[in-house]
Amino acid sequence: MAKSQTKIGKDVIESLTLGMYEDSKFIFREYIQNSADQIDRAVEEGLLDSLQDGLIDININYNQKKITITDNATGIKSSKVQSTLKDIAKSGKDRTKNKGFRGIGRLGGLAYCDTLTFETSAEGESTKSTLIWDSQKLKAIINNRATKEDAIKVIDDVTEFSTSKEDKSEHYFKVILNGVSNEVLLDKDDIYSYLSMVSPVPYSKGFIYKSRIYKYAKENNQQIDEYKIFVNRNQVFKNYSTSIYAGESGNKKKVDEVYDIEFFDVDDENGDIIAWGWYSISKFEKVMPSVNTARSIRLRKGNIQIGLEDCLTKLFREPRGTKYFFGEVHAVDAELIPNARRDYFLDNYTLKKFEKSLKQKFDELHKLYYFSSKVRNERKKIDELKKLSKEIKQKSKAGFTDQHEEKKYQDKFIKTKEKAEKAANELIKTKEKVKVASKAQQKVFDKIIGVEEPNVEKIRVPKAAKKTKFITDDISSLNRKEKKLVSRILGVIDNVLPKDLANILKEKIKEELS
Repeated sequence: MAKSQTKIGKDVIESLTLGMYEDSKFIFREYIQNSADQIDRAVEEGLLDSLQDGLIDININYNQKKITITDNATGIKSSKVQSTLKDIAKSGKDRTKNKGFRGIGRLGGLAYCDTLTFETSAEGESTKSTLIWDSQKLKAIINNRATKEDAIKVIDDVTEFSTSKEDKSEHYFKVILNGVSNEVLLDKDDIYSYLSMVSPVPYSKGFIYKSRIYKYAKENNQQIDEYKIFVNRNQVFKNYSTSIYAGESGNKKKVDEVYDIEFFDVDDENGDIIAWGWYSISKFEKVMPSVNTARSIRLRKGNIQIGLEDCLTKLFREPRGTKYFFGEVHAVDAELIPNARRDYFLDNYTLKKFEKSLKQKFDELHKLYYFSSKVRNERKKIDELKKLSKEIKQKSKAGFTDQHEEKKYQDKFIKTKEKAEKAANELIKTKEKVKVASKAQQKVFDKIIGVEEPNVEKIRVPKAAKKTKFITDDISSLNRKEKKLVSRILGVIDNVLPKDLANILKEKIKEELS
């Protein structure tokens, strides 16, 4: 019996192009990683002196509904343009070295424009090659369920190749999306913000810890690939900050700060580094609000982000854990291979080792922000004693409502001081433990408590005057009997109204009767 010939239907094109990504912005990442690979190759071949001589320029024209992405890398020789840009999933790249290697990412833009155009020229050739994909025609063919075209025939029908003259010294690759229908892709500010965390770019100039990150990488023989990427002439930098904010982008306020960073390695069973990373140290007051666009520990390979900010959430004990930090995990093992959607790695033995080791690191971070919460709670008990002592002092000068209020303050001081003394003793013990247990915990402790041991002995209830002063003492218009009545009224006010409101009302009564 003759063996039947295998055919590939047109629907496979939809899966690899029109239906590839859930987030439309991912197409920028795909084009950038392809350009980055070609810049790497241009450096290897001596066409560019260094990565810093490479350029990836993105121009977004909202009015024209047009996006252009250009690099000055190797370009593609004219004789190889059609096979390179028409063939699908036939990339010659090394998946263990290159950032993009499947040969499908370049077609992601087809889902969001009328035509997708590739223009390219290689140094030494006087030819510019142009390949145009007609996205509207492609969609029409795929949506026509009455026909069952072969995938190869469809590709030939929706593409058009041409050549023209070009200067021999030129070398570039250009992607042009015409008739862009997706509003998100045309928002240059949003795209800049997205690329500031996703793309392989330098740390922002204001991020003071960048030199330490570079130093650590160099000392541990790790490379951080960085490229010059521009969005409408504005260079893109990673958006890390030393300030932590709350509120909205147009109305935010600083609530915490990054005052240090820590590094870590992710090792396999042989002690070999398969990933490394860093994370921020703060007071960990609370989960970073979304206004902090760089929040979470991000997963990166080739310095390109894998997935989104929540990619590593599953490795924390609780989903919110990663959002207490700024940070990065740089995967370096060749077998940690991004999947087709670049939202995680392919499942293999190395990934299991990676997850097991990284989960242990994240367990330490879980303990760290809970440790911070515990230290802050103990510190709060001491602060409450200081606040109460100050309040009693002010009361002694202004006058108590009555003897009952004075007694209540005295009892409260005794209870508050007992709690503060226990907290101080606990903090002294904790300080000794962290000296030998955890460098990160020691940094958090010193920031919250300070370098001196907490001492509540000096915090005492103010010395009582020879005669307790009451509020009614200042109301000279009242006789002794009337003062007692007013004191009783003020006492009732204390019992039924909130403290702040009670104080306002008592002051008004005092003013009225004086």
